[in-house]
Amino acid sequence: MAREVSRRFERVARRRVLKMLGYSALALPIARLLWPEQGRAAPGPAQRVIFFYFPDGVAGPSQDGQPSLWHPGGSETGFSLTQQLEPLGDFRNDCVFLNGLSMGPTDSGSHPGGAKKLLTAADGGQNESIDRYLARTVGKGSPFQMLYLGAQATLQASGDKFISYISPGTSVAPQDSPREAFSLVFPGGNGASGSGGSGGGSGGGAPALEGSVLDTVLEDLNALRSELGATEKVKLDVHADALRETEKRIKGEVGTPPNPAAGCGQPQIDTSGFTDQELNDPARFPAIFRAQIDLLVLAMECGRTRVGTLQGSSHTSELIMSRFPGTEMYDPGFDMRSHQASHYGAKHDPNKREFADYVKQRRWWVSRFAYLLGELKKRPDGAGQSMLDTSLVLLCTEVCDGNTHLHDNIPMILAGRGGGLKTGRLLQYSGERHGRLFVSMANALGDGLGGFGDAANGPLPGLFG
Repeated sequence: MAREVSRRFERVARRRVLKMLGYSALALPIARLLWPEQGRAAPGPAQRVIFFYFPDGVAGPSQDGQPSLWHPGGSETGFSLTQQLEPLGDFRNDCVFLNGLSMGPTDSGSHPGGAKKLLTAADGGQNESIDRYLARTVGKGSPFQMLYLGAQATLQASGDKFISYISPGTSVAPQDSPREAFSLVFPGGNGASGSGGSGGGSGGGAPALEGSVLDTVLEDLNALRSELGATEKVKLDVHADALRETEKRIKGEVGTPPNPAAGCGQPQIDTSGFTDQELNDPARFPAIFRAQIDLLVLAMECGRTRVGTLQGSSHTSELIMSRFPGTEMYDPGFDMRSHQASHYGAKHDPNKREFADYVKQRRWWVSRFAYLLGELKKRPDGAGQSMLDTSLVLLCTEVCDGNTHLHDNIPMILAGRGGGLKTGRLLQYSGERHGRLFVSMANALGDGLGGFGDAANGPLPGLFG
């Protein structure tokens, strides 16, 4: 019944919005976005936060007891990067490497259980995720409270595949299309470059609107709401809020920053590496994911949002990474999937194809994180600072070692200097819950959060100040 009601809502809402707005790029992404170093100034609150997710863990401690090949070893400042972390070499001093954090014992050994706890810090995902919380607090004054962008994250669609939770037990899907996301974030902009298919830009600006689009469809929405259960009502309310905020942006009721970057007058991202019909082609994944990174950085540079989540694929990923052209794991004659490689066996054996490819895959994800940091670092943010200096960026995945699936010593790296984060360090913890990291991040963003998730024990010691 709920599924049929959801289909009815989608048909009615899309038809009405398309008809009244005359603006096809606005309606389609809403259901997926679902709020869908010299002379640095004294540290103030972090200006923005990004959560960067990749699937299927890392080559951590092996089943037969071999030490982790991910986690750095050494002292707080005298440490070396492991092979999987080598792509971060140029950004070593922009990061804090976190060893020993735990997501707790519940569902340990499970990909879905880890994905549910990853951003909620609560067993079974029974909490609002930290990105949604921050969207409601530090992000509430932005045109977009947050952006949730994916690359082939909805290909294996199910509720536990998504890491962003709008309420306890209720996750939402990211926007997998860079073109659709761009058209929503920058309505009337020049669009994405390249002739990669439909949806490349809005073209002639937004049409004039009379009345309220949401008011026009409110009767239909209320009728549907009366037929829904509690979970579906939450999703419907999110749709309604998204429509209201979109209408305000089109009417110009939500402003832009007083001094936007020069490129914000003619915003553009590169989507020439794929068409809209190739969004699920593994060979196009690198270009798609890069476009989503570029879009999020541009949106933040232009003051469109302060909170963003990037989801690369999903847990137990069937992404064929051996088809990524120009990468060290490229092999067009052999299909090696992410989850397939993660089950490399009981020991680290470089002569085994799965293990060798798994390490290469992890290195690729780290290189994409490095690309994101580089894009932030090259953009100024006033007073001799870069955007990386005023941001917090978290790298995370849903399990530790991909073969054992344990939820201890969870791989996490925090980058940027927002809120006065002292970087270039390796911090060792002894099972502290990762929800405390989220408390520290929220505090650095100027939010007074005291506890988060199942283990509400205040901020993580030693991270700030």
